[in-house]
Amino acid sequence: MKEQTFHHTEWKWIETEFSKETTLEELTKQYKQCGQWIMDVKENKLNKLKMDITAENKESVWGSLIYLQDIQEQNKQHLFHFFITKDFLITGHLDFNLLDEVDEKELKKMLEQASTPIEGFMIILGSIVSSFFQEIDTFEERLSDLLWKVKKKNNKKILEKIVDCKHEILVWKNLIIPFIEIRMAMLEAFGDDVQEGIHYKRTCRRIERCHILVREYEQEIGAMVNLENVVSSLRGNEIMKTLTVMTVLFTPVMAWGALWGMNFDEHMPELKWKYGYLASMGIIAVTTGYLFLFLKKKGWTGEILKGNKNKSFLD
Repeated sequence: MKEQTFHHTEWKWIETEFSKETTLEELTKQYKQCGQWIMDVKENKLNKLKMDITAENKESVWGSLIYLQDIQEQNKQHLFHFFITKDFLITGHLDFNLLDEVDEKELKKMLEQASTPIEGFMIILGSIVSSFFQEIDTFEERLSDLLWKVKKKNNKKILEKIVDCKHEILVWKNLIIPFIEIRMAMLEAFGDDVQEGIHYKRTCRRIERCHILVREYEQEIGAMVNLENVVSSLRGNEIMKTLTVMTVLFTPVMAWGALWGMNFDEHMPELKWKYGYLASMGIIAVTTGYLFLFLKKKGWTGEILKGNKNKSFLD
């Protein structure tokens, strides 16, 4: 267990690995929920948030928070636990070495500026959220590249990449929502005075900025999915239209061929005509041409007989 004081020893931050439970219980014996929190830490592997506001000036907020989550593996995650009062802050299993863009020495300098444990905890949350932005920036680059591949190489692999991005943004959304909940819980438990702190305001804006980015990227991916659906629908319609037109145009060949293929000599004298073969080809050509002109006049051939000179989504 590691104990540090900040802001002229006005409040303390205790980092623990929960190896000495008795020490924690003695420290927090005035808070009746601390024992339950210690028990929850042993079993809890998910986000959790609770509070106790029954006694004035003895309010507390505690829980667990996932601060790192692998995009591919559900169980590859890191979770830390916290217990906050107006006098002290306890955290456990929080490893700053796992976070990019977080310098623990600089963080502790900022904690010295915090006048309360609540402000100090908001600084820690703000640092964690800051590390998210680097990963989100990397995601933004991949999404921008994918946006243009949708136009240049629109195929099944691109659709799979869009689905992967959709899953990734949902993971990010799932990661940031508990931070929003904690932000609101601080006001609920400790009162409106909390929101006057500069570090609370700064962290709230940082969380909101991250949330807005995730939400906007989610909408962008949704638009890409809708675009894929439209393209797939149009391609399917064009394929069906092409097959229908081809079937109609080949109907005379199949119909006349089936008729003359019966070879009833007595009832089909045209088979013995000198120019019977040429006459049959002519009849097939005329009926086929008539059907083609009929379809074109009705506008049912669409653009299936036209070549696409320019690269488009439907190529």
